[in-house]
Amino acid sequence: MYFLDTDVLSELVKRRPSRTLVARLEAVPPEALFTSSICVMELRFGASRRAPEGHLWAQMQQRILSRVKVLPFSCKEAMIAGEALDRLYAAGRPIGIEDVMIGSVAMSNGLVVVSGNTKHFSRISGLRVENWLH
Repeated sequence: MYFLDTDVLSELVKRRPSRTLVARLEAVPPEALFTSSICVMELRFGASRRAPEGHLWAQMQQRILSRVKVLPFSCKEAMIAGEALDRLYAAGRPIGIEDVMIGSVAMSNGLVVVSGNTKHFSRISGLRVENWLH
């Protein structure tokens, strides 16, 4: 079961998305694909900045978000994220708070994060990460 990060989701609305990514996604049943409310926030922000009239956001909703289950960020994930942030700062290797929150949702649900940003996600202890973009 897989958790799709924002960079993977946004790749899917490109004119020519990564063939590797498309092939990997076609091999996974739709019910095994997840993302989080944090990724939805990032997508909405990016779409609003690039196309304020709403066309890009409508495309993202139709082509992406309708095909994955969106998981919430709740108190359980907040506790996991807080502990992960503490470990990252103690090691002197912090990453963006959104990535920690995303990682905590994946960990809480036993999912593998699929992202091109393996450099950051691999710093979160216990998180499984794969890069399907190349």
